[in-house]
Formats: sequence, structure tokens, C-alpha cells
Amino acid sequence: MSLEVRKLVSEINIKCDGDVFHEMIRYEPHHISRICSDKIQNVDIHEGELGTIGSVKSWKLIHDGKEIMAKEVIEEIDDEKKLIKKKIIEGDLLEYYKSFYITMHVETKGENNLVTWIMEYVKKNANVPDPHTLMELCINVTKDIETHHLK
Repeated sequence: MSLEVRKLVSEINIKCDGDVFHEMIRYEPHHISRICSDKIQNVDIHEGELGTIGSVKSWKLIHDGKEIMAKEVIEEIDDEKKLIKKKIIEGDLLEYYKSFYITMHVETKGENNLVTWIMEYVKKNANVPDPHTLMELCINVTKDIETHHLK
């Protein structure tokens, strides 16, 4: 069996401003660890400037009850679409996946802001589960950021 690129997509409507959400993900990821410290322990920048293509950050997350690390590089930014695409280049996820990309974008229509999370990945073998619990973490972080901005 050849292991092909798989895709997991999840959408969530948020009430807070879509531009504010995009800006926080892009330029202020360190604030996310303060907003939801039970999920995101720490964010460190290693190379480049925050929010620029080629910048490298590492995240310490609580995933499935365990602390994991993920190091990412930003590969694509589209301000018009409020889109950021990141490639995981180091960390615990790469024990299970040959490649792993996370894309987040916000679609704004009037009062409605639709956040879409896309995970594209290649499993190392057929026994590796799809990253549903990681997607759930992204959705829960999205809800925490929304709650924070609505206060």
C-alpha cells in the first residue's frame, strides 16, 4: 500500500474579528500561550521575524494529555485570504508522519468569520491514526482565542 497525502479539514464560525484572529496567529503566537496555557505551553521564535515567510517557531503543546513539541516554518502567507501555511520540520509529529502541513485561513462575510484549519500529511505507516485529536486541539484553541477577544 502506498501512503498518499491525506487531508483533514475543519471549519468553525467565530464571532470575534477575523482580521484580529489572523493577526494573532501570524504576529502574536506568544500571546496564545497566555490565552490558553492549558493547551499551548510555550512558543519560541528561532529564525526570522514573526509573521514572515521562512520564519521558524517551536510550539510546546499539550496533546492527548502529553507535552509535545512541534517546530514549524511558515511557507505561505496570503493577507487577502487571511491564510497561513506552515510545514512541521521537527518534533513529535514527525515520529508518525513523513510530512505534515497545517494551513489556517479566515473567510470574512459581514459579521461572520469562518476559520478553516487544514492538515495535510503522509503517515509513516498504515497503523498511524489520522490527526483528529490534533485538529480538535486547533478548534479548541480557536474557541479560546475567540472567547478572549469577546471579553
